[in-house]
Amino acid sequence: MISAPDRQQATELIDEARRGGARFEPACRMMGITVRTYQRWTAAGKIQNDRRPEAPRPEPSNKLTVEEREHVLDVCHNPAYASMPPGQIVPRLADQGVYIASESSFYRILHAIDEQHHRGRSRKPHVSTPPKGYCATAPNQVWSWDITYLPTMIRGLFFYLYMIMDVFSRKVVGWEVHLAENGFNAAILVQKAILSEGCILAPPVLHSDNGSPQKGFTLRAKLDVLGITPSYSRPHVSDDNPYSEALFRTVKYRPDYPYKGLETLDDARAWVRDFVNWYNHDHRHSAIRYVTPTDRHKCHDKQLLAARQKVYEAAKERHPERWSGKTRNWDYIAEVWLNPPAEAKVTKKSVNVA
Repeated sequence: MISAPDRQQATELIDEARRGGARFEPACRMMGITVRTYQRWTAAGKIQNDRRPEAPRPEPSNKLTVEEREHVLDVCHNPAYASMPPGQIVPRLADQGVYIASESSFYRILHAIDEQHHRGRSRKPHVSTPPKGYCATAPNQVWSWDITYLPTMIRGLFFYLYMIMDVFSRKVVGWEVHLAENGFNAAILVQKAILSEGCILAPPVLHSDNGSPQKGFTLRAKLDVLGITPSYSRPHVSDDNPYSEALFRTVKYRPDYPYKGLETLDDARAWVRDFVNWYNHDHRHSAIRYVTPTDRHKCHDKQLLAARQKVYEAAKERHPERWSGKTRNWDYIAEVWLNPPAEAKVTKKSVNVA
């Protein structure tokens, strides 16, 4: 509903734009209305409030009568049905050859007299709030970590791969392979990563899912000691931890992934060591303009991307007929969001479109 003052302001702006040379239909469209709406608002010579709330509305011809509504309540109050929801009552009545009203009508009537409530331990539908978003503008500001399985030669027995990734650079800043999945191993790994990255005085945010090692007391105590800010995904929402999920997908889709199983813990650690060396130092990551995570972690990517841009511009100058538009985008990515808020998503989309 648009109030009369808002309508008055909108029409005045449209009239002003038309006096300045704007066409009628685009001017209306810029204000979010149609030409017909403008004409309807100004037809009486004076802008009036929306009269739809005051308009007479006849009752639907198929509305339940008072007697039928009372019959619905009598059935719901019957001891045989008192503990049942309408979804159980209506089919049972149909089995007896009785139809009074639909399930939705039963629910609507019970809601109207405040008799439709969740019973016992059941809870009302709950919309989980997305986790807090973090924006990384440099390495070692936001980390993401998780645990995955590595197969062994014995069915049902696994090695556990712990990995910590820097969200800004995508570099694997810490990893271990263990025989067990627990908070103690995770705490030791986090401490090693902090020391190896030299960020003990400016600890990062550490994001993970809701597993017991991630939220257990042992790791939480270590994070408190190190001054690390913990962040967690919503339960059963893997999209809240996309960086670790994508990293593990890369792990498991490597051509030499040991899908037939690893014999010993040393074999597992050797394979992961080779993977991390390739991933950090040789792999050109698509999400960071195809530079290696190590180059971005060391802030070498600006120079690399600028050099690539010059190569492409020179190629376009040599053969402009081969280019229908701009050269490939090698712009430096200054921000990386973990669980961005809605406004950040809109901004990113606008930048990508431009």
